[in-house]
Amino acid sequence: MPGVPTPSNAKSHRDLTRALQKLLGRDAVLSRPEDLILYEYDGSVEKGRPDLVAFPGTTAEVSEIVRLAAKHDMPILGRGAGTGLSGGALARSGGLMLVFSRMNRILELDFDNQRAVVQPGVVNLDITRAVEHAGFYFAPDPSSQKSSTIGGNVAENAGGPHTLAQGVTTNHVTALELVLPSDGEIVRVGSKQGDSCSYDLTGLFVGSEGTLALVTEITVKLTRKPEAIKTLLAVFETVDDASETVADITARGITPAACEMLDGWTLRVIEDYIHAGFPMDSGAVLLLEVEGMLEAVTSQAAAIDEICRAHKAREVRVARDDKERDLLWKGRKNSFGALGRIASGIYVLDGVIPRSKLPQTLRRIQEIGTQFGFNIGNVFHAGDGNLHPIVLYDLRDNEQFQRALKASAEIIRYCVEVGGSLTGEHGIGMEKSELMPLLFSDADFDFMRRVHDAFNPKCSLNPGKIFPLGKGCGETRLKPHHVQTPKPEPTAAPAPPASVNAT
Repeated sequence: MPGVPTPSNAKSHRDLTRALQKLLGRDAVLSRPEDLILYEYDGSVEKGRPDLVAFPGTTAEVSEIVRLAAKHDMPILGRGAGTGLSGGALARSGGLMLVFSRMNRILELDFDNQRAVVQPGVVNLDITRAVEHAGFYFAPDPSSQKSSTIGGNVAENAGGPHTLAQGVTTNHVTALELVLPSDGEIVRVGSKQGDSCSYDLTGLFVGSEGTLALVTEITVKLTRKPEAIKTLLAVFETVDDASETVADITARGITPAACEMLDGWTLRVIEDYIHAGFPMDSGAVLLLEVEGMLEAVTSQAAAIDEICRAHKAREVRVARDDKERDLLWKGRKNSFGALGRIASGIYVLDGVIPRSKLPQTLRRIQEIGTQFGFNIGNVFHAGDGNLHPIVLYDLRDNEQFQRALKASAEIIRYCVEVGGSLTGEHGIGMEKSELMPLLFSDADFDFMRRVHDAFNPKCSLNPGKIFPLGKGCGETRLKPHHVQTPKPEPTAAPAPPASVNAT
């Protein structure tokens, strides 16, 4: 949302640029349009270009940057790897973007107490790689874990296929170091052991989508590798049979480590690309995993096999070894990249429903696809009812893009209608902020604003996110901060290349 430059804000922009270059070095500050354009996208279909991009290397530098931005009345926001799927790390109103890729060190590994202390730019999977030799791993595993960073995972409270039994990011973070947006103050919340004797401030900041503070250090739990793992692939003729199986597994009190579902159309696209071993003639598959003590794993796998066959599974296959297991998970975790081969644009949704509503919701999604003229694929965390419908469209066709947005909003509305929620792990960001009134009243928004304003009173940090623009700080803070010449309106859909960042 570019604005017309004025002499005063152009001078302030130049002064801030020089101050940042003096603090960080010239190579750690980007201001040219050809550099900034790389940061106007994330994994969503949203756009928002910053005025400046800075790469801090220490907490002290982040604190000083916050003070400099406040002096020049420049909004700020944090960004990790840019794999987010709701526009949470995009500069909706311009401003200064802090990219944490240079704060990427693992500061401490404490195996005795099963903890690690890391900087926000550490890649999710690198935590597991650093500790697996000692028999540990980091449990939250978003499918973008090869590239997504722990700071972004904290901001969005990321999940993943294996968080059904172990819990999402908030269940594995015990302490945070933060820089507050008002004056750059550095504070710590939580503790290494994670036992809270007062307010759970750590839980408040995890999932706050970068609107309360900038995270500069994270203490996480390490989980011991299980004694035994069994990976099952259950093959069904219909989506209904597969989804009813999930509901029955839950009803019987069985909680697998993972329970993923792929519909037949989607798995055929994936199999053509990955060759993971998915049956090309099936209507749907469930990818399930159980882990723990050997006896318990054997018993639980047998119970799941029985339930699947009771719901007309034509085959329940158990992975023979780690190679076959890894291949099946490779197919699941690279699903969005596979779909990107057949469409120039893919819109990945994120809604939550009660698991008992899976059959009717999947039928409704297909009805919406037919209504709006789209193929909608389904690959999602069935065990916790976290859906990820995927709308395939031509990003060169603006009319088609607008229809994709309408179809997507209709799907999310239906999720709420059947007793679900707007998001399970992608966050609200820019994508779903205007849908928030489906779940929250004016009184709810008033309470949330008071919490927000306790930490970010001037809305200088990540403005225009989470709250509808008329019910949050957006109506007062979202003003043009850009200093470049306004751009002509695009004629094509305002969307990035197809995202390959899986959920």
